[in-house]
Amino acid sequence: MSIRNADLPADAETSAAPRTVDDQILDATRACVLEFGLRRTTLAEIARRAGVSRPTVYRRWPDTQAVVADLLTREIRLALPQMSGAGPAREELVRGVAGAAETVRTHPLFVKILRSDPELLITYIVDRLGASQRAIIEALTPVIRIGQRDGSIRGGDAAGLATMVLLMAQSAVQSAGMVAELLSAEALNVELTLAVDAYLTPRNT
Repeated sequence: MSIRNADLPADAETSAAPRTVDDQILDATRACVLEFGLRRTTLAEIARRAGVSRPTVYRRWPDTQAVVADLLTREIRLALPQMSGAGPAREELVRGVAGAAETVRTHPLFVKILRSDPELLITYIVDRLGASQRAIIEALTPVIRIGQRDGSIRGGDAAGLATMVLLMAQSAVQSAGMVAELLSAEALNVELTLAVDAYLTPRNT
C-alpha cells in the first residue's frame, strides 16, 4: 500500500496496469539475457520468444542495448519501496532503500549482467544518469519531502538528498561482490541501513 499524499507521483496509488505488447517483449528480453547473456541476445530472438513480428520490436527499440535498458528500468521500478505512511517517513524510507538494494543485488538479471556484461552498466556509473536511476530519484524525492515535514529527515534540497541516497545504495549493490570477504550480505545490508539512516537524520537529534 502506498502512502497517500499529494506529493507522491500520480501513479503511486494505481493498481497494476494490464499487460501490454511491451511487457511481452520485455519478458522475452529477460528470458534471453538470463539464458544467453547480453552479447548473444538479438532482437530477432526476442521477437520470436515474445511471439511478435520483428518489425514490432524494431519500431519500439533500435537495438538490444536499448530494450535491455528499458527492462532494467522496469525491474528497478518493481523493486522500489512503497510507503505505508504508518510511521516517520525516515524509518520507512531507510527500510525500503535497504530492502530494494537487497532485491536488486540478488536479482537474477542484475547478477547475470554484472558477471557477464558489466560494461553495460559503466556508462550509468561514471558518465550519465539512466532512466532507472532517474526513476529512483523521482520516487525518493517526495518521500524525503514528507520526512522533512514530519521532522524525521533533515532539511536540504530533497532531490539532492535523494540523489545521494541513490549513490550510496548503488555503490553497495555494485561493489558487494568485491567486499564479500569483509562484509557478508547480511552485514552489508545492516551497514547500508545505518549509513542511509545517519545521512538522513536531522543534525540536532
